[in-house]
Amino acid sequence: MRPVGPGHPENPRHPIIAMPMVLMYHSVDHYDEDPHLVTVTPERFEQQLRWLHTRGLRGVSMAELLRAHARGGTRGLVGLTFDDGYADFATRAVPALVRYGFTATVFVVTEHIGAYNQWDTGPPKALMTQDQIRAVADFGMEVASHGVRHVSLPEAPVEEVRDELQASRFVLEEIVQRPVGGFAYPYGNAGPRDMAEVRAAGYDYACAIRPTEASRFALARTYVGERDRNLRLRAKVVRHELQWLVRV
Repeated sequence: MRPVGPGHPENPRHPIIAMPMVLMYHSVDHYDEDPHLVTVTPERFEQQLRWLHTRGLRGVSMAELLRAHARGGTRGLVGLTFDDGYADFATRAVPALVRYGFTATVFVVTEHIGAYNQWDTGPPKALMTQDQIRAVADFGMEVASHGVRHVSLPEAPVEEVRDELQASRFVLEEIVQRPVGGFAYPYGNAGPRDMAEVRAAGYDYACAIRPTEASRFALARTYVGERDRNLRLRAKVVRHELQWLVRV
């Protein structure tokens, strides 16, 4: 029997979801080592944005993408997300995004603002300061939460999960002086309890990576890395269209 995947009409466990395409980045910078494959060089990033632009696609924040999705009009839009809140989002990614008229969502780990990615076993990378977070928001980027300490929620007690959700949003709203409606699960890990807690905390949406069953609180994303040139990007678009039954 031919296997069927999520969103397929022959799979009763996974209802059809017209899931807009969302690309997942982390860092845009030059590097000597990148063991976790989280970094894209500025040159490759520019090439990827140009590829989107020349195909009539516009990169947008999650907030903008979901507003368009509610209106039934995501054709030609691609969500752009950046996890962790690295300083190079402000210094390298945002200038490139602005040149193309794109926006994006950056998910910030609040306990380490202005410091380094202490949760990571790879090379240390600087994280945005409060001033940089305010600046990218003023340039039209959406600032959203990646928790307080970059904790994998399914392994955490419920009290810690609630603190990660509530405290991080409070800090970010104080910085940008506007509502923060988005959350991204650290490491992409999310169970049913965690999705329910995100909803109960008042978030508007949450991003995962490859959820078993996608929903507004477990939005699927497509990883983008240094090796993703034109043909690989096209293949990822086609795979998304086939999996989620939606045209990009």
